[in-house]
Amino acid sequence: MTMETRSSRPESDHRLVAWVRQAAPYIHAFRGRSFVVAVGGEVLIDGAAQDLMYDIALLDAMGIRLVLVHGARPQIDAEMHARGLEPRFHNGLRVTDAEALECVKRAMGVTRIEIDAMLSQGLPNTPMAGAFLRVTGGNFITARPVGVVDGIDFQYTGAVRKVIAEEIQADLAQENVVLITPIGVSPTGEIFNLAWEEVAEAVAVAINADKLIYLCDAPGMKDRKGEPIDALTADEAQQLVEKRVKQPVEIERVLKSAIRACRGGVARVHFLDRKSDGAMLMEFFTRDGIGTVMTQAPLAVLREATIEDVGAVLELIEPLEADGTLVKRGRERLEMEITRFSVVEYDGVIVGCAALYPIPDEKAGELACLAVMPDFRRTGFGDQLRKRIEAKARKLRLKQLFVLTTRTAHWFIERGFVEVPIDQLPAKRRELYNYQRRSKVLMQAL
Repeated sequence: MTMETRSSRPESDHRLVAWVRQAAPYIHAFRGRSFVVAVGGEVLIDGAAQDLMYDIALLDAMGIRLVLVHGARPQIDAEMHARGLEPRFHNGLRVTDAEALECVKRAMGVTRIEIDAMLSQGLPNTPMAGAFLRVTGGNFITARPVGVVDGIDFQYTGAVRKVIAEEIQADLAQENVVLITPIGVSPTGEIFNLAWEEVAEAVAVAINADKLIYLCDAPGMKDRKGEPIDALTADEAQQLVEKRVKQPVEIERVLKSAIRACRGGVARVHFLDRKSDGAMLMEFFTRDGIGTVMTQAPLAVLREATIEDVGAVLELIEPLEADGTLVKRGRERLEMEITRFSVVEYDGVIVGCAALYPIPDEKAGELACLAVMPDFRRTGFGDQLRKRIEAKARKLRLKQLFVLTTRTAHWFIERGFVEVPIDQLPAKRRELYNYQRRSKVLMQAL
């Protein structure tokens, strides 16, 4: 009998462990939440479909309630070309006559069957081994004709009239993955071709989804300088639209729907690159994420700390206490002093803090315990915290703000602080000065 032994641990083990631990809070937070994932038919052409289905299965296994809305634009075009027909569009929307509608029905049906098949796999040695996804669908969408716009009769091109939200939610409650094809039927029985981005918007709003994810042809949105945008509000996105800031093709197509969805109550709208392997996993289960997220209000909130923040602040400052950057504070002391702290909360996570210790008798105050999580140190949160402490000091009619630091003197000097001798500290603070730490004293007039 022989036994296999592991001679050494893989070098990547620590990275895997760190990632799983980092992802754990998000897994807990997302369980039972509803996500609408919207993707065009291009995903079946560019080779990314199978990996996407693996990720859908993984999200389902984590207890996330999933609605998948698919398009079939390239498949419809291919079907029309095969029949000698020329696709027609106006303002990005397909003009669907009777012949085109037959192509739509065929292409949509084939696309849905292919997606359904990929979601039903369970081969050994694949991410879907042992998985069983119950995929459902139905007549959840009623439609109306777009009609005549700019003199163009769109015929069988439709718009969403109503989403039967309670039926979708009932399926989600049964832990089914709901697969929606963008075809709607009118109360008179007519069939209409719908834009998948509009269907995704309408469904997400109707079921009050926590997230709407558009898988597009680019890593995210761009600002006026062409730089990638990590996060923005719906109002900021609307400003980009009004100023005609150029966006990647598919993001341009879905952007107005995304803004309406966000304003309609969807908490988060994400723009992710469908060609980026594992894009949804990276976006949802890492602190930095990838792509662009749109929200109704800014993700970062600067506010006063409460007693509920003590644990998060301790976790934030402990590494800096360990390396000597900050003076060590015990939990009991922090609980007593937590009202002196301001914090930056980013997407529900405390990522920065700072405190003001006023000395009213001497019209001075100490800016202390300024700390920002390493992943967020290039975001300007440190400056925002400093300015907030300065504003609080001015409100208390203090004349000077000072800071004691061993490692960040240059950062404060660049922001208007001046190094001064220890004897210029307020008397009460000078008595507590730790000569072993040899902290530099920096002062700023208010």
